[in-house]
This record gives sequence, structure tokens and C-alpha cells, in this order.
Amino acid sequence: MRQSQTPNAVVMIRPHHFVSNPQTMHDNAYQVAAESQNSCIKAYQEVTGVAKLLTDAGVIVHLFEDETKLTPDSVFPNNWFSTHGDGQLLTYPMYAPNRRAERRNDIIEFLKQHYRVSKLTDFSDLTRNNLFLEGTGSMVMDHYHKTAYAVESKRTCAKLVAKVCKQLGYQAHIFKAIDEQGMAVYHTNVLMCVASNFVMIGLDMVPKEQQASLLERFAQHKKEVIVLSNSQIAQFCGNAIELQGKHGRVLALSHTACDALTMEQKNIIESSARLLPMSIPTLESAGGSIRCMLAGVHLQNI
Repeated sequence: MRQSQTPNAVVMIRPHHFVSNPQTMHDNAYQVAAESQNSCIKAYQEVTGVAKLLTDAGVIVHLFEDETKLTPDSVFPNNWFSTHGDGQLLTYPMYAPNRRAERRNDIIEFLKQHYRVSKLTDFSDLTRNNLFLEGTGSMVMDHYHKTAYAVESKRTCAKLVAKVCKQLGYQAHIFKAIDEQGMAVYHTNVLMCVASNFVMIGLDMVPKEQQASLLERFAQHKKEVIVLSNSQIAQFCGNAIELQGKHGRVLALSHTACDALTMEQKNIIESSARLLPMSIPTLESAGGSIRCMLAGVHLQNI
């Protein structure tokens, strides 16, 4: 049985001491410094607001608290674990030392208690070998067609992508992507979103010799391609996720991203998924957006 692309449940983390992570600043071009009591309050409120809007749309939200000061990027849980329709739960080796503490046994146990987890695989010890792979930040997955797209970077080891794909029975499609400063794009989900009927991608960031193979694969999978400009990527247009709501599919994205889309692009999206924009300006200062905040639960209910 094919796995649905679109989960109807997500895991979210609500930070009590938000700060833009200093250990990830050097390779995240979209990150700015943000550290104040006011930022902590706003970040808490923004997560609360996102959780409410998703719940109102009929998406199941499993909301966990982070009351520590040790894990500044905990609001982005999609990087340390992923779940899959065949019952697999994977945890990943994180590049920044302070992100490795984000792995939470209470969340893993919660998922095991409420969903069918048949296999738990922990790749996190591979940090000892300087091998890194940051979950569905590093890999944008087309679950229906069993394909994982990944941009090589410091945080995304191609060998590990291949290893994970072999275990999941997926094909790996690895490519390069460079931002306007000539830096490798640190996470694939910065420039790419795969939905049921369309794909959004910052194609200009991909070397021309690699664009054709991507477009060919999208065509094989019958995905309509929405090409995002570099300026739209900077507004987090690629950092979106399709979810299953009570009245059909929704595309969760930030207000920043939604406002940057053209009317033509919005029309393509809304032919198959309702746009669901949410306001998270404080959290976006940490260099991530809505997609990073939502760890999709693809497991089956018990």
C-alpha cells in the first residue's frame, strides 16, 4: 500500500527561552540574531498561534514544551526525527553540538504509545564520525513515490541519505544548490516543498546541468512545478508543508511566504490545497519557517 504524502498530525515544540542559535549562524544565510525577553514571549505566542490555527483546520497537533535554555532550535523538531507509514521512526545526527540535545525520549515514547512504531533506528551516534543528516530538513520526501530529495551540505551527508533511503525502500535524488552568496543551501526544505499534486522549488539555485533530471522526475510523478525565485526563497516560500485537514488538504506556510507568492502560484496551489498562512516573524529570525516547526506524523494509529 502506498503511503500518503500528507500527514494529518504533527509534533510541535513550544520554546520558553527562544534564542536564534549562535552555533548555526555561520551556514544559515536566513538567520539573524534575536535574543531578548520580548523575543521569548513572542516566540511562545507564535507557536501557540500556529498550533491553534492547525487545530482549527482539523490537523492533530501534539504540542510539547521546552522549558530549558539548552536547546535554542528545539522549535524545529523535524530535524531530529522522522516517521514513516510502514511504522519506522528514525532519529538523526545533528551538525550543531547544541542541537544534539533536542532528541527527547518522552516524545519517542509518546509516539510509541499512540501510534504503530514497528522499528526505531537511531543514527545520532554517527556524529562521532562527523557524519550529519538533519531529518526532513535535509531530505524532502515524496512519500507516495518513495523518493527523497537532498541537497549536499555540511548538514547533509550524501552517504547517509543513501543509507536511510535503502532502509526505507526509497530512491535518493541528491543534487547541489547554491545561494546568491555562493554558499551551499544548508537544508533542502529551504528551497523545496513536495505536495500531493505540485512541487515548489528554487530552481535557479540548482546547477543547470542538474535541473533537467529534477524536472524529468517531477514529470514522471505528475507534479506541477512552481518555480520560486531566489527572493521568494529568502521569504521562506519553499519552507511549506501540505497537511490533511478536516475539509481537505491545506498548505501550511508563513504569512511572509504567502505574501511573496504570485497570484498565479497561489492559484496552482489552491487547485489542490487551501493556503493556510500563519504569522511567525520572530521564529523566522532563527532561519527556519513553518515547515521546520512541524514534524509530520506518518505513523498509523493504534
